[in-house]
Amino acid sequence: MEKRINIQLAEPAAYKAMFALEGYLASVSISKTLKELIKVRASYINDCAFCINMHTKDALKYGETTQRLFLLNAWRETSLFTDEEKTVLAMTEEITLISQKGLTDETYSNAKKYFNEQEIAQIIMAIVTINAWNRIAVSTNKEIED
Repeated sequence: MEKRINIQLAEPAAYKAMFALEGYLASVSISKTLKELIKVRASYINDCAFCINMHTKDALKYGETTQRLFLLNAWRETSLFTDEEKTVLAMTEEITLISQKGLTDETYSNAKKYFNEQEIAQIIMAIVTINAWNRIAVSTNKEIED
């Protein structure tokens, strides 16, 4: 891959703003494992190797299983994920692929069964943030870290 711009060096204020979102997400009430499922699923959809590599490692560190990570792209076809997790994964897909149909009323209604308004806001912000990181990493050909 061709080496491209390093936005963190070229525009440090932009990265500072992104890291501020990460700081916010570190303080929210949704679990670390749920946040990592969001990050990995969105990163798979966006073909972001850098983020897949980073967040699968983080997910394992926070107690996620390899089996669930291996089956994350087929989450609808397995009983390994809870109904709450399936709702969040549906939200992740619909928001990541926003131009297809957006966050549907059905998925939003399901989310209200399991999460309060504050938690739904946190989930949406986690999805939005990883999508921004994916777009930065993919558009700049960010190299995978060991």
